[in-house]
Amino acid sequence: MSQKAIIFDLDGVIVDTAKFHFLAWKKLANDLGFDFTKEQNEELKGVSRVDSLKKILNWGNKELSEEEFNRQMQLKNENYLSYVNEMDKGEVLPGVQKVLDYLEENNIPYALGSASKNARHILEKIDLKDGFSAIVDGTDVSKAKPDPEVFLIAAEKLNVAPQKCIVFEDSVAGVQAANKGEMTSIGIGEEKTLHEADYIFNDFTEISIEFLKNLLQK
Repeated sequence: MSQKAIIFDLDGVIVDTAKFHFLAWKKLANDLGFDFTKEQNEELKGVSRVDSLKKILNWGNKELSEEEFNRQMQLKNENYLSYVNEMDKGEVLPGVQKVLDYLEENNIPYALGSASKNARHILEKIDLKDGFSAIVDGTDVSKAKPDPEVFLIAAEKLNVAPQKCIVFEDSVAGVQAANKGEMTSIGIGEEKTLHEADYIFNDFTEISIEFLKNLLQK
């Protein structure tokens, strides 16, 4: 088996923290006097915290001073972390553990490539941190997806050529980042949204060990 490596996004791939982000952003919007919908939350997938808040304020026709903007961002993160702190291994999405077990049994290195600045903390809460050969999160990058920076740094840390990396992503920006980095992209989610990916599955329960084996041997 030629040396290949896997890079996972975190939110929407290994765990679903989108529900926590939604609750935290909704509270922020409600506190500022307007509503925030699940449809709007979908538009924030893969978007940084700063840009997410800018979008939300735009939707609510609100303007904040720089000081208040930063305060609201901090409040949102504290609120979000209060949900994260309640997480445990039960939050790992169905089918993910089977894939991780296969990679470990076959000595296939895998890394995390996430925009989340809370990624390491989340991996600790769900008891998966030790399995990752490399972790690249929002504290390590300066360019957001669809820029491939996060995945290229992960490939470098794994000491594997980008072309030998396989990326699991649930966002359009993430799939585009993997493609720009010349990596194999696997979309987790709806085909109509992630049609730019090389392969698409609704979730990890659809991914067979046979598929993984073939992909790693290509």
